[in-house]
Amino acid sequence: MTDASADRFDLIVLGAGTGGYTAAFRAAQLGLRTALVDEDQIGGTCLHRGCIPTKALLESADLRARMAKSADFGITVDGTIGVDYAVVAARRDAVVKRMTTGLRSLVKKNGVEWVAGRGRLDGPTTVRVALAGPDGAPGAGGERVLVATDVILATGSRTKSLPGLVPDGVRILTSDDVLRRADLPASIVIVGAGAVGVEFASFFHDMGTAVTLLEYLPMVVPSEDAEVSAALERSLTRRGIRVVTRARFDPAAVAADDAGVRFTLSRDGEEGSEEVAAEVMLVATGRAANVEGVGLETTRAEVDRGIVVVDDHMRTGEPHLWAIGDIVGGLWLAHTAAHEGLIAVHTIAGDDVEGMDYAKQPRATYCRPEIASAGLTEAQCAERGIATKVGKVPFQAIAKAVIGGEHEGFAKVVADAETGETLGIHVIGPHATDLIAEGVLALVLEAEPWEIALATHPHPTHAEVLAEAAMAVDGRSINF
Repeated sequence: MTDASADRFDLIVLGAGTGGYTAAFRAAQLGLRTALVDEDQIGGTCLHRGCIPTKALLESADLRARMAKSADFGITVDGTIGVDYAVVAARRDAVVKRMTTGLRSLVKKNGVEWVAGRGRLDGPTTVRVALAGPDGAPGAGGERVLVATDVILATGSRTKSLPGLVPDGVRILTSDDVLRRADLPASIVIVGAGAVGVEFASFFHDMGTAVTLLEYLPMVVPSEDAEVSAALERSLTRRGIRVVTRARFDPAAVAADDAGVRFTLSRDGEEGSEEVAAEVMLVATGRAANVEGVGLETTRAEVDRGIVVVDDHMRTGEPHLWAIGDIVGGLWLAHTAAHEGLIAVHTIAGDDVEGMDYAKQPRATYCRPEIASAGLTEAQCAERGIATKVGKVPFQAIAKAVIGGEHEGFAKVVADAETGETLGIHVIGPHATDLIAEGVLALVLEAEPWEIALATHPHPTHAEVLAEAAMAVDGRSINF
């Protein structure tokens, strides 16, 4: 007979991606008896099929691109700079394995109970788990019923395609399929120029693949500042990537066979069309939340247009049931899911914490050049009727960027023209995804541009671009 107390917890977290394991670890640190349930490995999409493996690939691509310019630094490389993609892929997998091992050790360190299996809600605070068997087979280990005071749902998301366009994993690929490949295609068409699309476009081009990047909307990375979008499109085009915005084609008419993929492409508002062919097509048109098959129908939680409705502290409409990560919409980013998890757990523990503010969350895209932002764009300010003043400084004015040989792009600070409040920080250029952390801190602490500038930034560093842009808001940049 099993001990019923062994199946009772203060908190059950269903889903062990970045948001889920962050919530579980913090809950345990706060003294809550916590179970973490997942049928997959800890780390979820980000670690195994998203953030980490893609950035490992991009690191290899970036190194190759820098090596191509080594002569500018007085370093000669004899012969061509080849690519052994099997080694690139093996390094990618080794990075993932190392991070996975680290997370497994943290489960034990934090005293979280790991339950391997597919969990499903049976009411708001009961989770039925179809346990994995000894060989990992789903459901082969019987069932375990867990009960808790609170449950956090963190079941993540999956890739999705366009209606009528069915990925086959060979010619028509999702991002998951790309990360399973052990070779490079000679040519690729990428559908969708959001973060995933431009990252893979940058990667494949730097690895020697001919790239065509298609975007339905009038600009790439459409959620970013318009000037950042325009600068990125110019950069990608200069590098030799073909970028087509306002792209139109019939997804159901895409032909895929042993020869590759073929379809007819046109541009909205323009006459004529052309036949496009490539070895493979990557569909990077977003993700769908995993809200099906998790038992939400046994609760009072509301699902609206495919996502779970929550308040700013991640409460659903069902008391003691919380939801975080991609299933609640928001920014669909791993670090945002982690922050949502922390808010939920501290609220469960009775702490007074600030609610979720997506405007203060960083957005980071790891193409070359990198782009990162936090807060509002100029267009969003205009939509809200906010008068703005803007400071913008190019990386060409920053000594460290010139020294490094990577100095395209700029930093831009958007402030309220009346109150002086910092409203947005936008960066395109070297190390943008690292630099944006200062911008996020400024937003969280409600620092005005003059306060950002007042903090001494070491010289020479890339970080100086933010100080200069902050000073430029009031026309007082020193080096530009």
